[in-house]
Amino acid sequence: MADTGTYDRSSVIASDRVEGTAVYNPEGERLGSISRLLIGKRDGQVECAVLSFGGFLGIGHEHYPLPWRMLSYDLDKGGYVVALDKKQLEDAPRYELSREPQFDEAYTKALYQYYGVAPLF
Repeated sequence: MADTGTYDRSSVIASDRVEGTAVYNPEGERLGSISRLLIGKRDGQVECAVLSFGGFLGIGHEHYPLPWRMLSYDLDKGGYVVALDKKQLEDAPRYELSREPQFDEAYTKALYQYYGVAPLF
């Protein structure tokens, strides 16, 4: 089959368009927005989306890495939906941008365990 250079635009999204996209819970409450994606160096798969939440006028935001497969895109909302509420986020693993954790195997396992999702490795 010849590659025509086209693709189904509804099934892919450029990384720069993911950053800044709103994240909602199933009730439609906005939780924050995606500040970055974490991609596996070896397999090229998106491992986590980092949710920026809290703060005021860009100050004091905390960053919550969420396993990518927890998020689903909702066309009507124009954003991602994750089955969490703000209370669950209050206790979730997070960091300040200036204190980013080492995303090693131990940290990733603990992160996935918190959300009840099996790690990709």
